[in-house]
Amino acid sequence: MLSVYFRVMYGSAPSQPDYVELHCHSGYSFLDGASHPEELVLAARESGYEALALTDHNGLYGSMEFAHMARAEGLQAITGAEVSVRLDSDKVPEGIDPLNDAFHMTLLAETPVGYANLCRLISEAHLESPRLYPNLPIDSLLERNEGLIVLTGCKRSPLLHHLEDSAASGEAFARKLQASVAPDRLFVELQDNEAQGDRRRNRLLCRLADRLGIPVVATGNVHYHRPARHRLQDVLVSIRNRATLDNAHNVRRPNALYHLPSPGEMEMRFEGRPDALRNTRLIAERCQSFDLTKDMGYEFPDFDGSERGTADAVLSEVCRAALDEKYPLRSKLREDALSRLERELRLVEHHNLSGFFLVYRDIMNLAREVGARVRGSAPRASSNLPPGRGRGSSVSSIICYLIGLSHIDPVENNLFIGRFLNEAMGSVPDIDLDFPRNIREELILEVYERYGHEHTGLVCTFPTYRVRSTVREVGKALDLPQGDLEKLAKLAERGGAGLRDELKRIPDFKEKAESPLWQMLADLAQDISGLPRHISQHVGGMIISSRPLVELVPLEQAAMEGRVLCQWDKDGCDDAGFIKIDFLALGMLSLVEEAVDSIALRHGDAPDLSRIDFDDEDVYDRICAGDTVGMFQVESRAQIQMLRRVRPRTLPDLAVQVAIVRPGPIVGGAVNPYVRRRELLRENPDFQIPYEHPLMEEALGETLGVIIFQDQVLKVCQALAGFSDGQAEGLRRSMSRKRSREAMQSYWEAFREGAAKNGVDETTAQTVFQQVIAFSEFGFPKSHAAAFGLLAYQSAWLCHYYPTEFYVALFNNQPMGFYSLDALARDARRHGLQTLLPHLNRSDVACTSEGEDLRLGLGFIRGWGTDIAEEVVAERSRRGPFRSLPDFLRRTPATLKRPAIENLIWGGGMDCLGLSRRSLLWQTGLWLGPESDEKRTVDRGDHDQIQLILDGHFDSPRFNGLADTDKMVAEYRMLRLSTEHHPLSLMKEHLPPGTVSSDCFHRLPSGATVQLAGLVTARQRPGTAKGYVFVLMEDEHGPINVIVKPDLYEKCRMDVRMEPFLWVRGRLQKDGLTMNVIAADIGPLKASRQVSRGELNPSLPPTLEYWAGPRQATPFRYLTALRQTPPGIKSFG
Repeated sequence: MLSVYFRVMYGSAPSQPDYVELHCHSGYSFLDGASHPEELVLAARESGYEALALTDHNGLYGSMEFAHMARAEGLQAITGAEVSVRLDSDKVPEGIDPLNDAFHMTLLAETPVGYANLCRLISEAHLESPRLYPNLPIDSLLERNEGLIVLTGCKRSPLLHHLEDSAASGEAFARKLQASVAPDRLFVELQDNEAQGDRRRNRLLCRLADRLGIPVVATGNVHYHRPARHRLQDVLVSIRNRATLDNAHNVRRPNALYHLPSPGEMEMRFEGRPDALRNTRLIAERCQSFDLTKDMGYEFPDFDGSERGTADAVLSEVCRAALDEKYPLRSKLREDALSRLERELRLVEHHNLSGFFLVYRDIMNLAREVGARVRGSAPRASSNLPPGRGRGSSVSSIICYLIGLSHIDPVENNLFIGRFLNEAMGSVPDIDLDFPRNIREELILEVYERYGHEHTGLVCTFPTYRVRSTVREVGKALDLPQGDLEKLAKLAERGGAGLRDELKRIPDFKEKAESPLWQMLADLAQDISGLPRHISQHVGGMIISSRPLVELVPLEQAAMEGRVLCQWDKDGCDDAGFIKIDFLALGMLSLVEEAVDSIALRHGDAPDLSRIDFDDEDVYDRICAGDTVGMFQVESRAQIQMLRRVRPRTLPDLAVQVAIVRPGPIVGGAVNPYVRRRELLRENPDFQIPYEHPLMEEALGETLGVIIFQDQVLKVCQALAGFSDGQAEGLRRSMSRKRSREAMQSYWEAFREGAAKNGVDETTAQTVFQQVIAFSEFGFPKSHAAAFGLLAYQSAWLCHYYPTEFYVALFNNQPMGFYSLDALARDARRHGLQTLLPHLNRSDVACTSEGEDLRLGLGFIRGWGTDIAEEVVAERSRRGPFRSLPDFLRRTPATLKRPAIENLIWGGGMDCLGLSRRSLLWQTGLWLGPESDEKRTVDRGDHDQIQLILDGHFDSPRFNGLADTDKMVAEYRMLRLSTEHHPLSLMKEHLPPGTVSSDCFHRLPSGATVQLAGLVTARQRPGTAKGYVFVLMEDEHGPINVIVKPDLYEKCRMDVRMEPFLWVRGRLQKDGLTMNVIAADIGPLKASRQVSRGELNPSLPPTLEYWAGPRQATPFRYLTALRQTPPGIKSFG
């Protein structure tokens, strides 16, 4: 097409010139680049490029991804960056935009030394400047540029800045560059995007370059791969500058010529300077000396033990000593364990990974030291617990088990090692470690100290544009109505190409779908989908290196003070071969620690959770009944329903249970066959399990012929299609990557051919392969499921035998799990445990036990931080209980402001003082006055007058107590839960006629039509559910599962997604212990008649009449107030 264009315009197509693009931005130039690296690579290949540079702003964020994609396409990847520089050596002040306000220069890595310098320069720009405002002193670049090709930069270059000031100034700066940069590595950069002033600037630059003998080089200043993306680039720039498109003309680019040009286009732009084009080829050839995929020079961190021998010898010695302890001579597992250890040690030595494992052992020993320090010097039952636990595929390794990284015996559990360690591994194995939250935070700091800040950094992640962020940010740039955008953001579920269909289906948006601006929003949503928005911190990944990390990947400040991020995500770090240690904070481990300590304090002895009865019938009965709210991994709506069908009775059963409610098994069609076959085996132990092919029996025997675990995918491919270790390893890597389905699909031909050699027909091969690629949707390896299954059982055991301690710890470790604090409190009440309001003179900072009940801590009150609560509790401990409101105000710190004090009163925390809440609120106003939000001082004269009023010397108003509805709204507003009533219990008499409660369901037949009302506690619309929505509601008697079909959901989407209280009419469906309501109609709960008085609306101004006077209202007025601060609802998907 391009040659046709040139023939039409100029009579003949130009010959292909020697041109390589050396200035190119991807989406990793956040809010500036408008194309993915992959799109740029593919566009470059289509245009005939042999090499391409990626030069994102102040970072190498996408460089590793780009390098591997380019290599796969046969394209040379040149690593570089466009850095923001300043001409003085002072630190850049905050607020200086590194894109709009700083000077720019383009740097390309010619050699490994140049790459290391590039990393150091970018790191300095970030670490020595205010966060988010990277800027590099020009002197740093002049001092550290060995091995770098230096291009003078775009129109915002410091050279042009000087040159436009005066020819003498420009020449002086150019000579300064010449004095510091080798003559064969310095180039004057020319750009011609037909923007105003481009050709004038190029003439100035060329005159200077020719006079001083500096070579020139042409670049395209690329910001997107094809011209149509200029619309998106304009929008991104508008978002970055917090402006609409119409108001961003001064910062937007003037045309659509900032796309990746063809070499022919560049010849037309620079027909007068062919040397500028030839030099691009020259630079590309010189940059062949460095390949990011091979030449980084990363080294594993040194391990402490060189005096004892090589890393191989030390690891072998440690493992064999531990094996004698865990598998003594009389152990029936010893022979298998020894054989497994020998094989793993050979693999580890083959891949030179012994130091890797010893570093992990060192870190786990460090975690033990941290755990001992965090837990304190006083004896605590939790001191006997391991400081952390392994998860993921590493749990299958006997080496990990023996050196303390895992608590699951891989021999006894027959765990498959090939998912973690094999002959054909192309990267470092992944070891994830779970820690209690308090240990994790301290451990990260200790690792920094142990290995040094220059050798450690946190892995980053790149949040990408999803449907909500797209609608809100792009829509705002298009100047669409804010109210409409917010509504669409909350209702739309499909971003990218699906947003156009969403606009047509959502009520109130069908007409807007024909508007040009709304259509543009839909088009831009497709282009922006998956584009990185900014850099963020990975949940727990940390990398360690013997060589200074700052020479391997740029570092920048993390949001948390004292920590730094590397500029690559987990995939980039994996491709680089880094040791990536995942320090993951698992709330359930924190819960277990706290519960065990509480049990010891209350009962004098604590259970050893490694030695409890793992075959306890009572515990399994409770699990099988689905009574698992708050328990680890088995508490969700889907898990509860599956528990009642699967009915696990052993730890291996629980491992399957944890893994089966995942997209991989669901999409692969494994769930129903597994449940059906398990039931048939219960009825007939001689039942013969069917397999798609006999070759799959060994791989799938334990899961009744279906693929449940991720490692079974590899086993099936090796058994059925004869996959080599290398092919299996490639498939494994594909499963854990972005766009993994496409990557896995590429293995179909090899799978089909291998299966045919083994006598498997193509129909069977196709069926099995579809089950295989289903695991691109995410699944658990068996080792991970076993580790989580064990913790699930331990949490169930604690909940069953020590419910008070369990629920107290559960409250204190929120947020965690599937349910809100409000739902957890109601579940505790159903098990006979009352949740008591905060009490000024009894509550601690956190939740505590009081008899068999739960007392909320002062830290649970809205507006109270832990520090304030600790000060109040400490004051009470020093000088005794608070006797009155004035006593409280005199003794507590001034940092406790009036709104927080009023929140304490509203939440019932001062009920112990013997006055009504309204009276206490009125007194607070008297003591503190209207201006006391900023300071808490009471004049002595005011004090005496107020005391006279309170002593009864003057008339004071009488205050009504709070109605139950008032209390409920106040508690939800201040505590996020209701301690006494369920919201529906106060409306029972006023619900629509014919409404039944959930406790009637067991008396009704399956298929009965029911009408019900409930509080929504969770909503789910899984991608695997084919458009069905699952709403978990509850009334005062318990939970209600409501299934909303796709057609009804489209009609009632607003209500289903937005309303905290719903009315449902539908059909009752029963299947054993499982009961669902298939909705036929659904809507918001509405009032049936008027009643009552005095409902609370805390958003009204606190006038005296408001506190004292009753008001007429409907029974649903307080429901309206609750909607402003609804009980906690969790939405998933």
